Amino acid sequence: MSAAPATFVFCTCQPGAEQPLKTEVAARRTEWRLAFSRPGFVSFKSSQSVGAILDGSPPVFARTRSVSLGRVKNDSLAAAAKAVWEIEGVQSLLAVAEVAALHVWQRDSLLPGEDGFEPTVTAMAQEIKRALLVAAKEAGLESRLPLFEATVAPKDAVVLDVVAVEPDEWYIGWHFASSRIERWPGGMLPVAAPSDMVSRAYLKLEEALKWSALPAARGDVWVELGCAPGGASQALLNRGFHVLGVDPAEVDEPVASHPRFAHIRRRSSEVRRIDFGPAQWLAADLNVTPQYTLDAVGDVVTHPATSIRGLVLTLKLANWDVASPQNLEAYLERVRSWGYRDVRLRQLVHNRHEICLVALHSRSQRRMKRSRGRTTNRPDDSADTSESSNDTEPVRFDAPTAIIPPHHFR
Repeated sequence: MSAAPATFVFCTCQPGAEQPLKTEVAARRTEWRLAFSRPGFVSFKSSQSVGAILDGSPPVFARTRSVSLGRVKNDSLAAAAKAVWEIEGVQSLLAVAEVAALHVWQRDSLLPGEDGFEPTVTAMAQEIKRALLVAAKEAGLESRLPLFEATVAPKDAVVLDVVAVEPDEWYIGWHFASSRIERWPGGMLPVAAPSDMVSRAYLKLEEALKWSALPAARGDVWVELGCAPGGASQALLNRGFHVLGVDPAEVDEPVASHPRFAHIRRRSSEVRRIDFGPAQWLAADLNVTPQYTLDAVGDVVTHPATSIRGLVLTLKLANWDVASPQNLEAYLERVRSWGYRDVRLRQLVHNRHEICLVALHSRSQRRMKRSRGRTTNRPDDSADTSESSNDTEPVRFDAPTAIIPPHHFR
């Protein structure tokens, strides 16, 4: 009896993070075998069913995960776009599924923050998508264009993916938009960079809030360990929160003089735990090892004087061994031992050699937020962050925002 045909799956990731992604997959997806790899792009061959491949969360170091349908390589943009709709796998998918979105993005060629680069849907990706829409109309798919033109996929929709690994070489696949990040092209939640942004920590914290959807309400109090120079605190303040920043170093304007910001110029170990008492949430981005960060956070959240509902932690990775599957599981278990049951890890789009850990005491806290959000009668596509807003309103983290400038391959 012949074996079932193999299915190929590809993931996009941060350039340089291919090795920890491969190691993670080898440990947790034993049915997957490495097929092809370039910086920021890794494909695997799997004996699993499609349902099993797409089941569960993507790997920590994978921004996206797609079931492969084929590859197009052509110097002509119009010819390449036409060839996409002629792929047998694409035609089969369109015949059996209501494909509700078309995601197009480029493989990153630089690290976030390198030479001013930040990941986003680029001008090139937008040009490719326009060509695909023209070719789709010519292929008789005009009735589907309104769906394909949308940027954000509906929840749980089938999404057709086109990844520009090179300008003239595209990989085609599909995925279910099961999670928040899977609804956006390339898993890139849109993050606006204000003109007075203090540091890149703003981008990381803002993305973490959008990804995690923590049930924080305007007026809640956050404590941030390692707050200098103030980028993450700035993101929290712009969301309407109060911030208690802990760091012996100076904090830059406009954060330092903000009326909802208080600065304790000490190390976290030197601060009385009772001073953390008003805080409901804790963020930390310390330039130390993950173990040290977890030690510092654990000393705060396990103290009887504190009641921290949720965490957003940046764990620095001095080398990829620090991010081994065994170490990743140890970080999760450490946080669970403090009473947090909903703990998640992801290398954010704006992370560099680091990963983000978010934690809540239970998933029911997320359901409480959704229930509370339905009672506010706020429109789904807006997020008022003005000072005049009601301090008890929940803060939405899924609203569209401006995207920082695009890049091209270098």
